[in-house]
Amino acid sequence: MTFLRELLFPLIAVLCAFLVGAIVVLFIGDSPVETYRLLLGSAFSWPDGIGYTLFFATPLIFTGLAVAVALRGGLLNIGAEGQLYVAAFATAWVGIKLASFPAVLLVPLCCVAAIAAGAVWGAIPGLLKARFGSHEVINTIMLNFIAVALVGYLTQYHYRIPGDPIMESAPIGNAAHIARLGRFVPGLPERIPLNFAFLLALLASWLVYVLLWKTKWGYEIRATGQNPAAAEYGGVSIRRQVVLTMAISGALAGMVGINEVLGYRYRYYDGFSDNYGFTGIAVALLGRNHPLGVIVAALLFAVLQRGGVPVDAFTQLVSKDIVLILQALVILFVAAEAMFRRSGRRWQGAGGSSGQATAPGKI
Repeated sequence: MTFLRELLFPLIAVLCAFLVGAIVVLFIGDSPVETYRLLLGSAFSWPDGIGYTLFFATPLIFTGLAVAVALRGGLLNIGAEGQLYVAAFATAWVGIKLASFPAVLLVPLCCVAAIAAGAVWGAIPGLLKARFGSHEVINTIMLNFIAVALVGYLTQYHYRIPGDPIMESAPIGNAAHIARLGRFVPGLPERIPLNFAFLLALLASWLVYVLLWKTKWGYEIRATGQNPAAAEYGGVSIRRQVVLTMAISGALAGMVGINEVLGYRYRYYDGFSDNYGFTGIAVALLGRNHPLGVIVAALLFAVLQRGGVPVDAFTQLVSKDIVLILQALVILFVAAEAMFRRSGRRWQGAGGSSGQATAPGKI
């Protein structure tokens, strides 16, 4: 019941964002009804709308989970973008170097490479914070630039096919490809890139729930995030939890590479991310840092991403930038609700203290 009540506020934030968005469309001089019909109708059409919406939601589930785990541990992972870039390149590297391996070995090895690369890149700011006390926000931001530059250099000068005008690596081995869901779902064409990584994202959501709420490790992560001093007094190693939390967060962000490399492009493509790492922050906040909420929020942002294309093509005055406006409005309303909630708690606390001070019989 508490969780459903927690989801009520993000739902109100979304409705308010769409209401303000409709006002913006009216001021531009176009029809909000037609705009939203194109925006939502195209995202829920079958098979292309739903297929692409689920495909767009896949990386957002991974990055939303990554940010949610970090926030549960009292950390803010701004580095999911860099972690997914490093992981995608590592996935492609294994798929290229071990292309002769059979699929039963190559696919798991590529998946392990994505998870491990993301975990290592996420653990670096965790180690810096645990050892030197440096803030993870600054470290992860700087590591984003390093990650993008590093994999760009390796692609350009070592793994790019000579003469290829596109900044991309050589293709991975055919055995490293994972199946698209169109092969198994009736009516869903295989040309739609929705693949098994979507099911892996749902599995990861369930595993994150089990980790955080059903295991000792998860309890220690949440305890560290809520009250580090009390957790340390109870015997929890804060430094170890910081490193572990950031490593898990990075590993989840790194799983974007599985979707991108093994299920979609079958190579590393420079600049492939549509700000997945940064959008994951909004997904986690809207989803209340809960795996189920992350799935719902990722689907919402995927609907907006998918619906922006027909809005841009078939409306007279409104462009696909309305999607960015709606995303920003959702974030603002969620942030405003959280701010008012904290202010209310401080006011109640102050009122309670005052009441105790003036109660009869008290000095």
